[in-house]
Amino acid sequence: MSTASAPSPQPSRRTAGRGSETRSGEQVRGRSLLARWGKWLVSGPPLLYLLVFFAAPTLIMVLASFRTPGEFGGLAPLIEEGKLDLNIDSYARFFTESIYAEIFLKSVWYALLTTLCCLTLAYPLAVLIARAGKRYRNVLLLLVILPFWSNFLIRIYAWMIILGPQAALARGVNGILTALGHEPVPLLFSSFAVLVCLVYVHLPFMVLPLYANLEKHDQALLDAAQDLGANRWQRFWRITFVLSLPGVYAGAALVFIPALGIFAIPDILGGPDDSLIGNVIKQQFLETRDWPFGSVLSIVLTVAALVLAGSAAWMGRRNLGTPSSSGPSRA
Repeated sequence: MSTASAPSPQPSRRTAGRGSETRSGEQVRGRSLLARWGKWLVSGPPLLYLLVFFAAPTLIMVLASFRTPGEFGGLAPLIEEGKLDLNIDSYARFFTESIYAEIFLKSVWYALLTTLCCLTLAYPLAVLIARAGKRYRNVLLLLVILPFWSNFLIRIYAWMIILGPQAALARGVNGILTALGHEPVPLLFSSFAVLVCLVYVHLPFMVLPLYANLEKHDQALLDAAQDLGANRWQRFWRITFVLSLPGVYAGAALVFIPALGIFAIPDILGGPDDSLIGNVIKQQFLETRDWPFGSVLSIVLTVAALVLAGSAAWMGRRNLGTPSSSGPSRA
C-alpha cells in the first residue's frame, strides 16, 4: 500500500511580512543614522570654529576682567600668596568714572548717525537697483560691492587725500565759506571726516539687505493700491516701506554694530576729541596694557552689540508676523 508523500512546508505570509518589516526598519534606521551623522558633518566644523575662536576667547576675556593688572602690564598672577586674586575693581572703575560712559555714549551717537545716513542714502539706491532691468541690475550690484575689492586701510588713506587741506574739496568748501565771511574749516582730522568715512565704509552693508528685500515685493500690491486711489506717497509709506522693514532692521544691525566698535577710522581721520570706545579698548590693551579694564570695556561693547542684534532680529520677526500673513483670512 503506497503512501502519499507529505507536501513540503511553505513559509507563511505572516513570516514573510515580518521579514520585509525587519528589512524596512533596518533601512529606516540606517537612513536616520546617516542623516544624523550628515548633520554633524555639515554643522560640526562651523560649530567647532565658533567654540575655538569665539566662545573660548570670550571666556578668557571674562576671566581676565576679574583679575588684577600686572606690575608691568598684562595680568598679575592668578594665585598670589596662596589666595585666588579675583576682584571687580575694573568693573567699579568703569561705572564710577564717567569719562568712559561719555565715550561709550559718543560711540553710540556716531554709530546712530552713521546708520541714519546710510539708510537715507541706501534706500533710494536699493529701490533703483531692485526696479532696474536685469541687464543693468548686475552691473549696479557690482558697483556696490566694488569697494570690497580693495583693502580697508587703503580706502581710509584715500580719504586723507580727498579731505586734505590741499585737495579740491577742501579748497572749494573753504572758498565758499570765505566768500560768505566765515573762517575756513579743516575737513581732515575732524568729526566730519570720521562720519563721512564711516558712512562710506558701511554703506554697502545697508544697500544689500534692502535690495534683497525690495526685489521680492509684489508689484500687484502697488497696482491695487493705485486702483483704490492711493497716490505715490501713500503707496510708498503704507506698502513699500512697511514691507521693507525687515531689510531696514537687518541693514541697521549690520551697520550699527560694526560702527559702534570701529577704531581705525577715528585713529586715522579723527582729531583728539574723536576717540571712540574702540580706540579706548585698543589703548588699554596695546599702550596702557591694562588688560583687565580693556576686557571690561570689550565685554560691555559685546553685550551692547548682542542686545542690539537681538532687538533687530525680534523687531524683524515681529514685523513679519502681521495679521494678514500669520492669521486666517476673514470674509
